[in-house]
Amino acid sequence: MRIKIILESIVDKNIVLPIHYNHLMQAFIYHNISNELAIFLHNHGFEYEKRRFKLFVFSRIFAKKAQFYDGKAFFDRQIYFYLSSPLDNFISQFAEHILKRNHVSIFGNMVAIKEIYVLPEPEFKEEHVIKMLSPVTVYSTLLKGTKKKTYYYSPVEKEFSMLIKENLGKKYFSFYEESLNFIFEMKPEKVNKNLEKIVIYKNTVIKGWLGTYTICSCPEIIKFAYHTGLGAKNSQGFGMFDICS
Repeated sequence: MRIKIILESIVDKNIVLPIHYNHLMQAFIYHNISNELAIFLHNHGFEYEKRRFKLFVFSRIFAKKAQFYDGKAFFDRQIYFYLSSPLDNFISQFAEHILKRNHVSIFGNMVAIKEIYVLPEPEFKEEHVIKMLSPVTVYSTLLKGTKKKTYYYSPVEKEFSMLIKENLGKKYFSFYEESLNFIFEMKPEKVNKNLEKIVIYKNTVIKGWLGTYTICSCPEIIKFAYHTGLGAKNSQGFGMFDICS
């Protein structure tokens, strides 16, 4: 299930957040589901070998106007973002919880819940053009001497699509507890250096990419990716996409 959440400042001023707001949005989501579900997702999640997946993803924040300077993001009084998960109960809990409240606080901004839309599910096919709603990040952890180094791949490197496929297979198994043999290819269509985004999440630098891509796979996998996100760190606000065609 995927929803669109529209928030509006209850006072006549802009909504101001740090430029690197991903951890704030993640906390906002966790604080608006049941303690039981939040503890399960945060501490356990869905396991595949030594990996644990939260299996939800959220987009960047959107507004009609936004300015970024002095380490802050200045939005209009009204903002919106998307939240998606194959766990319908997770989405339902979040929506019901915030709708019961007159207002909520996000980093000191008191906002009202203007509207929540449940988005109709696309008709999934074997090939789609997609647009990233939050940066997709793909990386490997390398050992350099005695130190570990994280290498982030760009969309033009062959490992980019390959590692996204591997990640999808692990997430699929963690949720359904069964393997699925599938092909997967992700090719950049409209991607340039300006679409590389650097996000600082709790003092960790994460590199990801926006842009437009073509993905090819079985409809079941594309549907699963639509709800869980592509690549790594989905629950930190990476890898959400919209289907263009």
